[in-house]
Amino acid sequence: MPAETRATRSGRDALVRLSRAGALTAIVDFTFSSVLVTVFYHSTFARLWQGVASVPFGPAAIGGGTRWTLIGIGLHICVAFTWSTIFLVLYLTFGWLRRAVETPAGLLAVAAVYGPCIWMFMSFILIPTLTGRPPTITNRWWVQFFGHVPFVAAPMITGIRMASRARLAGAPATAATFPAP
Repeated sequence: MPAETRATRSGRDALVRLSRAGALTAIVDFTFSSVLVTVFYHSTFARLWQGVASVPFGPAAIGGGTRWTLIGIGLHICVAFTWSTIFLVLYLTFGWLRRAVETPAGLLAVAAVYGPCIWMFMSFILIPTLTGRPPTITNRWWVQFFGHVPFVAAPMITGIRMASRARLAGAPATAATFPAP
């Protein structure tokens, strides 16, 4: 197979992996966050996503209506794709990481590190930098810390490691048929 064709296929494979991981992460975390806030914290769906929008755009987003709710959801999707991109680059760069996530136990172990790292970066660096507010470590902070394992990192890693080449070729994709990039 000519090198150009392999490069094209490899690029398409990476795009499929990224698309799947970003979408899966955005959907799972969206559901987790929405249920957590509305059912357990007795807040509102709109307040949650307006709160997300308020991080880069300021407190005017809180109570700002549907527009700010949709902006918050859009930011959430961008964040899911950003962290998925970072993981994909790590995954494609390091063979030991690809091998580590081949098994369910390995996937969970990597998610147990990557998920909390995401939350710590967001809560200790990004959000304080954008808002000027330091993080507050409460029970809710710890729920997010541990929740980032099954509801952020695990779906992200699952989406990236699935056999996208098999899917592109028309065969059913399963984690068991995962090809190395």
